[in-house]
Amino acid sequence: MSRDATPDPYADPLVFGQRLQILRTRKGMTREQLGGLVGKSGSWVKGVETGRLKTPRLEVILHIAEVLRVRDLSDLTGDQSVRVDLFMGPGHPRLGAVKTAVDAFPLTTQREAPPAAHLSARLARAWAARHSAPNHREVIGALLPDLIRDAQLAVRQAETASERRAGLAALAEVYSLAQFFVAYQPDAALLWRVAERGLIAAQESEDPHAIGVAAWLTTQAHRDAGPTHYEAADAVNLETLAYLEPLLPDASDDVLAITGALTFEAGYTAARRGQTGTAWRYWDQARAMADRLPDAYYHPVTSFSRAIMGAHAVTVAVELHQGGESVRQAAAADAVTIPSRPRRARHRIEEARGYQLDGQPDVALATLTKAHEAAPETIKYNGYAKRIVLEEAESRIPARRRRASELAVKLGLLAA
Repeated sequence: MSRDATPDPYADPLVFGQRLQILRTRKGMTREQLGGLVGKSGSWVKGVETGRLKTPRLEVILHIAEVLRVRDLSDLTGDQSVRVDLFMGPGHPRLGAVKTAVDAFPLTTQREAPPAAHLSARLARAWAARHSAPNHREVIGALLPDLIRDAQLAVRQAETASERRAGLAALAEVYSLAQFFVAYQPDAALLWRVAERGLIAAQESEDPHAIGVAAWLTTQAHRDAGPTHYEAADAVNLETLAYLEPLLPDASDDVLAITGALTFEAGYTAARRGQTGTAWRYWDQARAMADRLPDAYYHPVTSFSRAIMGAHAVTVAVELHQGGESVRQAAAADAVTIPSRPRRARHRIEEARGYQLDGQPDVALATLTKAHEAAPETIKYNGYAKRIVLEEAESRIPARRRRASELAVKLGLLAA
């Protein structure tokens, strides 16, 4: 390798500190930022990176991996004999068929597109299945290929401008459903194709709700890509809010809900940055919007509702690393009121993160067990949950180690 070449963190014999420095730099984080997020100082990070300090304990390595959103633990440790997917799950068996449908570029049509009402009913059933099925990826993965092809046909065969706009809104919604499936799959390029196509279809539809949903998902994709993408997340998020807010006086419940969901997302990104006041201010604004919705209302895509605001409060507190506050918010939130199984599981994972921050690992593991019961396919792809389970599988307390190991087997992290 030449003197000017950038080292590859995946090539031996780089030591842990070198890998840490390369991965941290690629995420655009300073030593002080990383240190603060893992409860250490910038000088401690420098010491590890330069080899002055020894490789940290497993629990610290897992925390670093979480903060840096390391996809595979071996990317950080260099140990290729034990590969553990954290924020990237194994490829779903239906990923290939979904990818083929997304990548297709149909210029000719040999069949008639289904009626708009038929397509709308299928989408409604798909969303309902996603929220009710514990194996939600399997369910929507089976539905997506035909939905993608039929929605594309509906746009191509539209005879009037209004029909085309309606078809584009439906296509954008199909891409939104696809993004839930593609997230955390080992194909980042596919995720971005789906997100961008959904955003373009929504913009061309001129439908405020479709635009809001596509922006909501694109914001999440940017934020999950790491700190260097936070500005892009805010750009999409805040621009869409500026477009939607003037419409709110006469807005439908769905448009009000997607505006509330986007408002919370702005707070979520602020919490990732450690901006406490800004994060809670956006949460307060989102709660005010939720209070304007009917008691039983539940947004079919984002889960935004009155019931979800307690779960959102837990997320904000956890992202701000406020252990005590996250536990207090978890006690106030009632997960049973969340109708969506995957969203309920996600809330349980956030609660578990809060209990872990608060020094209650046994409660965290019990909460992760509830998450697994609600939606196994949600926790299987969640890096935060995996980090807690792997850390506690090394516990010195036999009962805790056994419980964590049993859960690790269920998640595919350890062999049975």
